[in-house]
Amino acid sequence: MKSTNAIIIGVGIALIAFLAAFTTPPATTVKHTVPATGVRGFALLELFTSEGCSSCPRADDLLAKVQTEAKGQAIYVLAYHVDYWDRLGWKDKFSNALFSERQRTYAGHLQSGSVYTPQIVINGNKECLDWNASTLQENISNALTTAADATLDLHVIQNNRSLTVKYQATGKTDANQLLIALVQKHAVNKISRGENEGRMLTHAQIVRVLTTVNLNAGLQGTNVIEAPSDFTGNGWEIVGFLQNTNNGAITAATSTPLNN
Repeated sequence: MKSTNAIIIGVGIALIAFLAAFTTPPATTVKHTVPATGVRGFALLELFTSEGCSSCPRADDLLAKVQTEAKGQAIYVLAYHVDYWDRLGWKDKFSNALFSERQRTYAGHLQSGSVYTPQIVINGNKECLDWNASTLQENISNALTTAADATLDLHVIQNNRSLTVKYQATGKTDANQLLIALVQKHAVNKISRGENEGRMLTHAQIVRVLTTVNLNAGLQGTNVIEAPSDFTGNGWEIVGFLQNTNNGAITAATSTPLNN
């Protein structure tokens, strides 16, 4: 497995061992609310992946399974396709330099000193290393049973490709910023070059747009997101979460589906 600007050998081996074990939409309004503080916790899983990485498809499949089996629990999955693999034989059409920078920021928060794929971060403060399926489930269970410090309410008005997101945060929100992700829930792509040459890859929970809102101006407001040209509404969702800018910890998360 290749990487850039990273010390990844030990971590990469552990992750590979683990992963081997296993039209235009009309205007509409949708809403989702997180329960009050202390009622329950949540698990936000952020996967850093790439179509150019031969170890990533199994990670993509694993996180897709986690999402499918969530069954109404407060489990949210985001897949960020990084861009530093793009020069190594195959350009990932979902890649974004912003996602690579987000991963480098986590390397600082987690004091890992490296970036690599695939990597999963839970609730912004835990990196999964040397795990197996049961360890991952244990990490998720621990997150779900840890009371959230804050709550987040989102109200989305959908008008074609323009998504107006109204938000309100409560609870412990010091040093927090709001991140809003527009997520494509499923995609399939044939790879013609690079480490995955000839493979048909299936992706889940692809972050297509990631917007950051500074909460210094207030805990409620409105943000408008312009969806990409291939946006259909059906099969997409909005995931919002609050993140501490000092240490990366995520204090609240929620999601809401979009309609066609």
